[in-house]
Amino acid sequence: MGLRICMVTPFAWSQPHPVNEHVAAAAKELRGRGHDVVILAPSNRAVDLAAGRRALRRLGRERVPLEGTVALGPAIPVSRRSRMGVPLGVRANLELALAADSFDVVHAHEPGLPSLSYLALRHARALTVATFHSPERLGYPPGRQQRERLLARVDALTAVGEETLSAATARFPGKYRLLPHGVEPAKGGAGEPARRFLLEWRADELARARAALRGLRELSDWELVLLRTRPLAGRPYVPLAVRGRVYVRTALDFDARAKAIAGAAALIPAQRGLARLALEAQAAGVPLLDPPGSDSQPELVAAAMARLAENPDWRGKLSQQAREATKGESVSALGDELEAIYGSVMGRRRRAPARTDPLADRPLVLCDLHMHTEHSHDCAVPVDALLDHAEAQGMGAIAITDHNVFSGALEAVELARRRQLVVIPGEEVKTASGEVIGLFLEREIPRGMSMGETIAAIREQNGVVYLPHPFDRLHSIADAGTLHRHLAEIDVFEVYNARLLFEGFNDEALRFARKYNLTMGAGSDAHVLQGVGTGLVRMRAFETPEEFLISLRSAEILRRPKSLVYLQGLKWVAQARERRKAAV
Repeated sequence: MGLRICMVTPFAWSQPHPVNEHVAAAAKELRGRGHDVVILAPSNRAVDLAAGRRALRRLGRERVPLEGTVALGPAIPVSRRSRMGVPLGVRANLELALAADSFDVVHAHEPGLPSLSYLALRHARALTVATFHSPERLGYPPGRQQRERLLARVDALTAVGEETLSAATARFPGKYRLLPHGVEPAKGGAGEPARRFLLEWRADELARARAALRGLRELSDWELVLLRTRPLAGRPYVPLAVRGRVYVRTALDFDARAKAIAGAAALIPAQRGLARLALEAQAAGVPLLDPPGSDSQPELVAAAMARLAENPDWRGKLSQQAREATKGESVSALGDELEAIYGSVMGRRRRAPARTDPLADRPLVLCDLHMHTEHSHDCAVPVDALLDHAEAQGMGAIAITDHNVFSGALEAVELARRRQLVVIPGEEVKTASGEVIGLFLEREIPRGMSMGETIAAIREQNGVVYLPHPFDRLHSIADAGTLHRHLAEIDVFEVYNARLLFEGFNDEALRFARKYNLTMGAGSDAHVLQGVGTGLVRMRAFETPEEFLISLRSAEILRRPKSLVYLQGLKWVAQARERRKAAV
């Protein structure tokens, strides 16, 4: 069964661009394999913008799925020097497209800079893939928070080209897969090649162009075509001695490049040139003349031209080698790799729970899954006072999750034996890479182990793995790599913590849980009595850990926030009072 895939590019679809060519080639190949591919992009062409508005209007009003290429709005410059934000209207159109349509995978291209692609990863509810295309568009090394925000939203990291792979790994560490460029050979290049060289012209690489022009003087019956592959690149100077045998051509898109490549004997690439041009030429059997050391000794280019011109057998050998070198860069190879990547990320999403509720006849109870007692180093609430207050608030169950100690949970379980209140014994454990809570524990778990070792220790006790405040960067949390690595082992994902300073951290957790169909939890993280019950779940009554998880699947998250300044002030007053008692 084919996938519904959304590809996002930040570059104007109305203008030639290497990234857009890659996206178009990938989309065409995947469509031919039975997948449904939608491309979201900006455009400066009026007809594209009008068609995009109509498609988005139909999506929003009539739920008609998007198809083909949809222009979200006008394009803005995207570069490492640009500080211009994405216009509000374009952001709204992107959010509508991702929220109202139903995609299996959102594939964002060049998301290293603030652009449509970065925003697509931020708003996507589907599984996500990020592809970096050029080291020049990765931006400066990002701060830790920016890097973690991006990596937490990405299910697969990919890069096009070894140089880009190296740069992307340095800026956004993770496990990458190298993607083929996805090039097609230029048609019409069969037969004996013409006596014509191609040179990719760059205004900042004049030494190489001058060397090629000097070499052409010695080859009286050969021609040279100077290809401009960048817009507004200027016009090269052609010496009088070779005029009539030197031509200047603009080749910004595939068709123009293919026309120039067809029948050429060789291409002299620019040192910082267009990678797709070189690969397209090689795929068509046009070898590259780029001898080692020619960047500092451009006269080597002229020598390579002379050797190729005087030796037809050498030309044939280089042509065959060129074709062999690009077999792994074909559009077909790109399609194979993308299908493998999409297949791997689809396995990360959990299946939606069954709609039947085996606990439907049980009464509903309010449950706070995250709170502390005086056994935590930063809390002064006695256990019996906490139980009294929870019952007075109408709660049916609470989880005691003291920091790195289990004695408070044991005391609460013992005191609750004479009450109607259910106490879940737990512990909030600080691992070497963030905090994790174990629920339904039997004994204390030591702090300081790795996340994997701590989860294994919870599993040994048949406990429930609960991940608290997963995106609150003011707490000790797992980094993006650790979070994704242990995603399958997380039983409950906290989507509301009433004690967070910024509500955006909770919103991010909610989006993440919905994306992967994770079981959601909530808690007050209370350190004072007044905070108890500010974060709750309304769920069916349960008796065992298994019933607890079943009940949570249909639970309702309740938010009852209080002023964080007020609660934090009460906590500080209580801590100060305890310090004075200890000093007496």
